[in-house]
Amino acid sequence: MEYVEAFRRVEDINSIKRYLKKHSERDYTLFVIGINTGLKINEILELKCSDVLTSENIIKEHLKLKLDDEKETSVYVNAKVRSALQEYLTKLPTADDSYLFMSPKTNKPITRQQAHRIIHQAVEAAGIEGKYGASSMRKTFGYHAYKQGVSVALIQKHFHHASLAETMKYLGISEEEKIKTIIDVNL
Repeated sequence: MEYVEAFRRVEDINSIKRYLKKHSERDYTLFVIGINTGLKINEILELKCSDVLTSENIIKEHLKLKLDDEKETSVYVNAKVRSALQEYLTKLPTADDSYLFMSPKTNKPITRQQAHRIIHQAVEAAGIEGKYGASSMRKTFGYHAYKQGVSVALIQKHFHHASLAETMKYLGISEEEKIKTIIDVNL
C-alpha cells in the first residue's frame, strides 16, 4: 500500500468538500464522515443505516461499532457529520440493513479502491499537490485533532495504535513540528 498524507490545509479540505458536494452527495458524506470521525475506510464502508439512525430515524450522537478485534467502540458524531448524514439520508431510500455507501451496481458498499478513486479525483480537481487517498481522511482527523491540542495519547487510543511514536509517524508529525499546548485550568 502506498503512503498517503493528511490534508493539512483547511482550504484544501473545503475545496474537496465543494467538489464532492457538487458531484455526489454520497461521496461528500463519505468524506465528511472520514475527516470528522477518524474511522478506517473499511469501517466507514461497512456502516449501515441502522448504525447511524435511531429507531425514530434521528441521527445518533455516537456510533457503536465492533472493531477488527471484536471490541466495541463508541465514535462521536459531530454536527457536521449529522448535517451531512441528514441531507444525504433524505435522498436515500433507506432500510435498516442497507449500507450507507452502496454501489449503484450492487447491494454492497463501494470498495476501498472506489473510495480511493473518489478522493483522488477530488484532489486532482481541486489542484492539490501530494499523495492522497482514502486513508488521508483518517490521517486528516488525527492531524487536525493534534493541531487543536488533543493529546497524542488520546489520538493513539482512538486509532488503536501500539505507541505514541507510531501515531506521530502515522500523522506525519515530526519532532520539530510539535505544537505548544497550553494547559490552563483557570480556577
